[in-house]
Amino acid sequence: MNKQTPQNASRRQFLKTAGIITAGSCLPLNLVELAFGNQKENFTFAYISDAHIQHIKGTEFVRNWDRGLIRAVAETNLLDPKPDFVVFGGDLAQLGMKEELDHGGEILSKLNYKKVHHVMGEHDYYLDLGEYWSKLYGDHYHSWDHKGVHFIVLNSILTYDDWTFNRWPTAKQRMVEMAGLDNPRSSPFMVGEKQRAWLAKDLAKVKKDTPIVVFSHSPIQKIFKGWNFWTEDAEDVQALLQPFDSVNVIYGHVHQIQYNQIGNISFNSVMATAWPWPYPKSYAQNKDYVPKLTVPMNRADPFFERDATGWQMIDVNTGRTALRYNLYNNTNRTVAFNRETGKPEDLEFQKTESQIPPQEHY
Repeated sequence: MNKQTPQNASRRQFLKTAGIITAGSCLPLNLVELAFGNQKENFTFAYISDAHIQHIKGTEFVRNWDRGLIRAVAETNLLDPKPDFVVFGGDLAQLGMKEELDHGGEILSKLNYKKVHHVMGEHDYYLDLGEYWSKLYGDHYHSWDHKGVHFIVLNSILTYDDWTFNRWPTAKQRMVEMAGLDNPRSSPFMVGEKQRAWLAKDLAKVKKDTPIVVFSHSPIQKIFKGWNFWTEDAEDVQALLQPFDSVNVIYGHVHQIQYNQIGNISFNSVMATAWPWPYPKSYAQNKDYVPKLTVPMNRADPFFERDATGWQMIDVNTGRTALRYNLYNNTNRTVAFNRETGKPEDLEFQKTESQIPPQEHY
């Protein structure tokens, strides 16, 4: 798809209905449509990510982050037509505490869906290495098939054993170090050898013309190491996915719009319910780490909860992604695959002269 308008009446009605529901929304709701040649095979799923529920004391939690997740859950329950399932994309908690995971889990329990799939975020993991998260949500990685599509959840926020087990005197300090964004004492994320072996075995059972959708928390690519928008073994994971005709990787973590094409793999990020992350001048102009895949957005206040919210649509029939971001306090955006150039493009802001300069303050 390289047009801004849906290609059939059912999609137009789908977007119209969801648009009515979210017209007054202050939070991102990522709604994904998987489109096939036969409209009867189409189905949708909702995607919520990066709630960062943060405990203060007693029964007190940071209100903005609470309200973000509560509103997203409420909007998801109101969707018509109803999506087949929901994905939570990671970082339910801020510091991996039992109180945070329980509180976030209680909010997510209000989702009126039979199936919710969960992705592990680094903020969920590095306090107890995912032990309590696993009691709530099960395996750190798994796969399933749904209406002709093979879905995969990866735990992409692991790192080197020396950093994880030998560096820090307490688990709390380890968690705090990994939670810091611009922190030279953190360590690059990775999928890891054990999980890559599992992925290879899992994909060996899948036909090459089967659409593949991968959910990870960090991007399975190398974008900006200074902020850990980075997966150390990204090329090894990409090599396992390249033989398939149609692959889409959907990830959270970055709290901003990103898109890229590497070989046959389309990469697209989703927004967060907690806060939108800024594009500081140093990030946008760093020539060493940042490929030309992120279009800066003008955000007067990166912590303004109504800014940078959106939802997305993916066309798996073509094997390429088309994402619609309805940014209620910003310029609406559409990121779609351009067949002529062979990569995703922002339809409004792809040209350099049309891009909004990145903000310079925090």
